[in-house]
Amino acid sequence: MRIVCLLGSPREKGNSAAIANRFCDVSERLGAKVQTFILNKLEYRGCQGCMACKTKLDRCVLEDDLTEVLEAVRETDVLVLATPVYYWDVTSQLKAFLDRTFSYFTPDFMTNPNRSRLPSGKKLVFIQVQGMPDESMFTDVFPKFDYFFKSYGFSETHLIRACGVREQGEVETHEDVMKLAETTAEKMCK
Repeated sequence: MRIVCLLGSPREKGNSAAIANRFCDVSERLGAKVQTFILNKLEYRGCQGCMACKTKLDRCVLEDDLTEVLEAVRETDVLVLATPVYYWDVTSQLKAFLDRTFSYFTPDFMTNPNRSRLPSGKKLVFIQVQGMPDESMFTDVFPKFDYFFKSYGFSETHLIRACGVREQGEVETHEDVMKLAETTAEKMCK
């Protein structure tokens, strides 16, 4: 079992990273090979809209630190995306990665029922942390990315969400969230 974990927060030891780390630690104990990328430490650009991935190449034409990440996602079994909510959405670090995943679509993705270049059957674990305690807030964040990753052939998606956590490490006092990270890891590694 291969797992790629992308930490989207600029805070390396923030709450979304704490949940992701718990998931990854349990997965490693169960025998998974985990590769983690801290997006904020990488140098990369967002999608340039050049369409080279649809006309000249079967991958993104940009050569930067995200090249390795995109290839790792191509090869993984489980992708973990961890992000706090910043300004009503995922962080800009994660959004730039997500834009670059456009290269996973085939050139004729609008009409082709097999629109993804990725092997089917991958699984997604989406970790969303927000300072707002109101669980009715930001419920629109996960569904849009769930839709796209299912379009890429991901067969299973899971949301781990923590609300009302602001201070570094605060999420670790939310036993239900940390337990969900553990049980989700156990489910992925079966």
